[in-house]
Amino acid sequence: MSDTAITAVPSFPLFVPADRPDRFAKACAAGTDTVIIDVEDAVAPDSKVAVRRIPEGALPRERTVRLYLRVNAVDTPWYRDDVAFARAMAFDGVVLPKAESAAQVAALREALEPGRTILALVETVAGLAAIDEIARAADQIAFGSIDFAEDMGCAHTRQTLLPIRSRVVMAARLAGRPAPIDGVTPTTTDTALMADDAKHSNEMGFGGKLLIHPHQIAPSRAAFRPDAGDLDWASRVLSAAKSGATVVIDGAMVDAPIVARARRILARERALT
Repeated sequence: MSDTAITAVPSFPLFVPADRPDRFAKACAAGTDTVIIDVEDAVAPDSKVAVRRIPEGALPRERTVRLYLRVNAVDTPWYRDDVAFARAMAFDGVVLPKAESAAQVAALREALEPGRTILALVETVAGLAAIDEIARAADQIAFGSIDFAEDMGCAHTRQTLLPIRSRVVMAARLAGRPAPIDGVTPTTTDTALMADDAKHSNEMGFGGKLLIHPHQIAPSRAAFRPDAGDLDWASRVLSAAKSGATVVIDGAMVDAPIVARARRILARERALT
């Protein structure tokens, strides 16, 4: 099984409404790794056609971030034209909302040019039922927790969604894909909640968070960084392991899984520094 899920650099894709081209360049310069132009939830039905005409100069010609397009769902009247728009504009990837089968992902991949990334957003009960095949077909999966809770008819709480989040992470791991991206935190002002939500995502094994405001970038990135205690522990473990002898650190025997965890902690710190 691939170690991609463990070693991948955390990602924090930032949504920006497609009907706000004045925000595109600002989003690209906000300090995240990926920007998602959103023509789905962020755009009213009567504006979905118009937003495909992005004004000249709205997108920076030179950028260091990946640029994705979130299209409308497969069963909507806008989907086919959205995909054609994604292809014409040479987006780096496409976010497929309400993904519910590997066939949907395969059809999207066939419609795009080779090399485009597909991020499949699992946010329905049907999507969860097919999550293993979706994870294998997509380049990466993400969990749309708010939409999922609505579709499930359950509370949008950590306790309620704990087994669902675990299932999403397991599916990505079994497929040998990068760790999945967790859903958004609705608040744009409560930095403590942003950080706490991101910490929970990190602890669950996710590989990042979907973001809806630039204010969420710094708290989310910080929550995915190892703390000082973990870094100290990891350094001591790797130092002790160099001898090849069986050693004990903080009352625990240092064996291969412990050494692997220490390496992951230090690799994560380097990636987010």
